[in-house]
Amino acid sequence: MDYQRVEGGREYLARLEHGRDWRGQIEAFADAEGIDAAVFFGLGAVQDATLYFYDQEEQEYRPDEFDEPFEVTAAVGNISHLGGEGQSSSGERFAHTHVTLSRADGSAVGGHLESATTFAGELYVREFDARLERAHDPVTDLELWPL
Repeated sequence: MDYQRVEGGREYLARLEHGRDWRGQIEAFADAEGIDAAVFFGLGAVQDATLYFYDQEEQEYRPDEFDEPFEVTAAVGNISHLGGEGQSSSGERFAHTHVTLSRADGSAVGGHLESATTFAGELYVREFDARLERAHDPVTDLELWPL
């Protein structure tokens, strides 16, 4: 395991706007506040969702699109930057978000959140005193923290 010690910084409570993209709002918020590394937790409801599942054998994301309303029973993630010097990515902020979404019948789906239209959402965000920049990991073929 690789690790880096970080200290907590600013903390935020946020309410996501109805009709806007869930993850996009988190990334816009991080840009506006100059957040380079953070963790967040959220809950609420979405009107639709596109989730990704990472196929470890094929080393590629498989999308699943859902055009139905869900309760967001858990949304967890972190904020960091994509790529950097020598990388193909742009260095933009990225809200790496995983969700568990439930239906009215109690069944659930989950995965890596690509997009979702917010019905209602609330977040807790805690910033760290670091800049996290993802880099390509050749073993997993993912963009991971190079700690």
